[in-house]
Amino acid sequence: MRIKLTSVFVDDQDKALKFYTEVLGFVKKADVPVGEFKWLTVVSPEEQEGTELLLEPNDNPAAKTFQADIYQQGIPAVTFTVDDIEKEFSRLKESGVDFKMEPTKMEGFSTAIFADTCGNLIQMLQLQ
Repeated sequence: MRIKLTSVFVDDQDKALKFYTEVLGFVKKADVPVGEFKWLTVVSPEEQEGTELLLEPNDNPAAKTFQADIYQQGIPAVTFTVDDIEKEFSRLKESGVDFKMEPTKMEGFSTAIFADTCGNLIQMLQLQ
């Protein structure tokens, strides 16, 4: 068994696609119309056949509530690993990304948290 797809709720799929591709550097994998929304996924440029991240509309009231509540509680919706957290932090900060927690060393890893402009907190993690 393997994980092929996971998702984050977003308040605007087009805005999310722009942020996840142009700012974070992911690559669009799927963009299929499904009614008023899309089946819209991105992947890591280093693993284009790897796990896809579905940018899922938060149109469902339960999704909106869940997304808002975990954001307010400071809980990241997803975690991405990086090789050099300080380098990624600098690159993203220069792009205007809103960091809620700057890189912080903990036992065995470093972490940072930022907002994705679509209603989520995202955690970056560098294992040491």
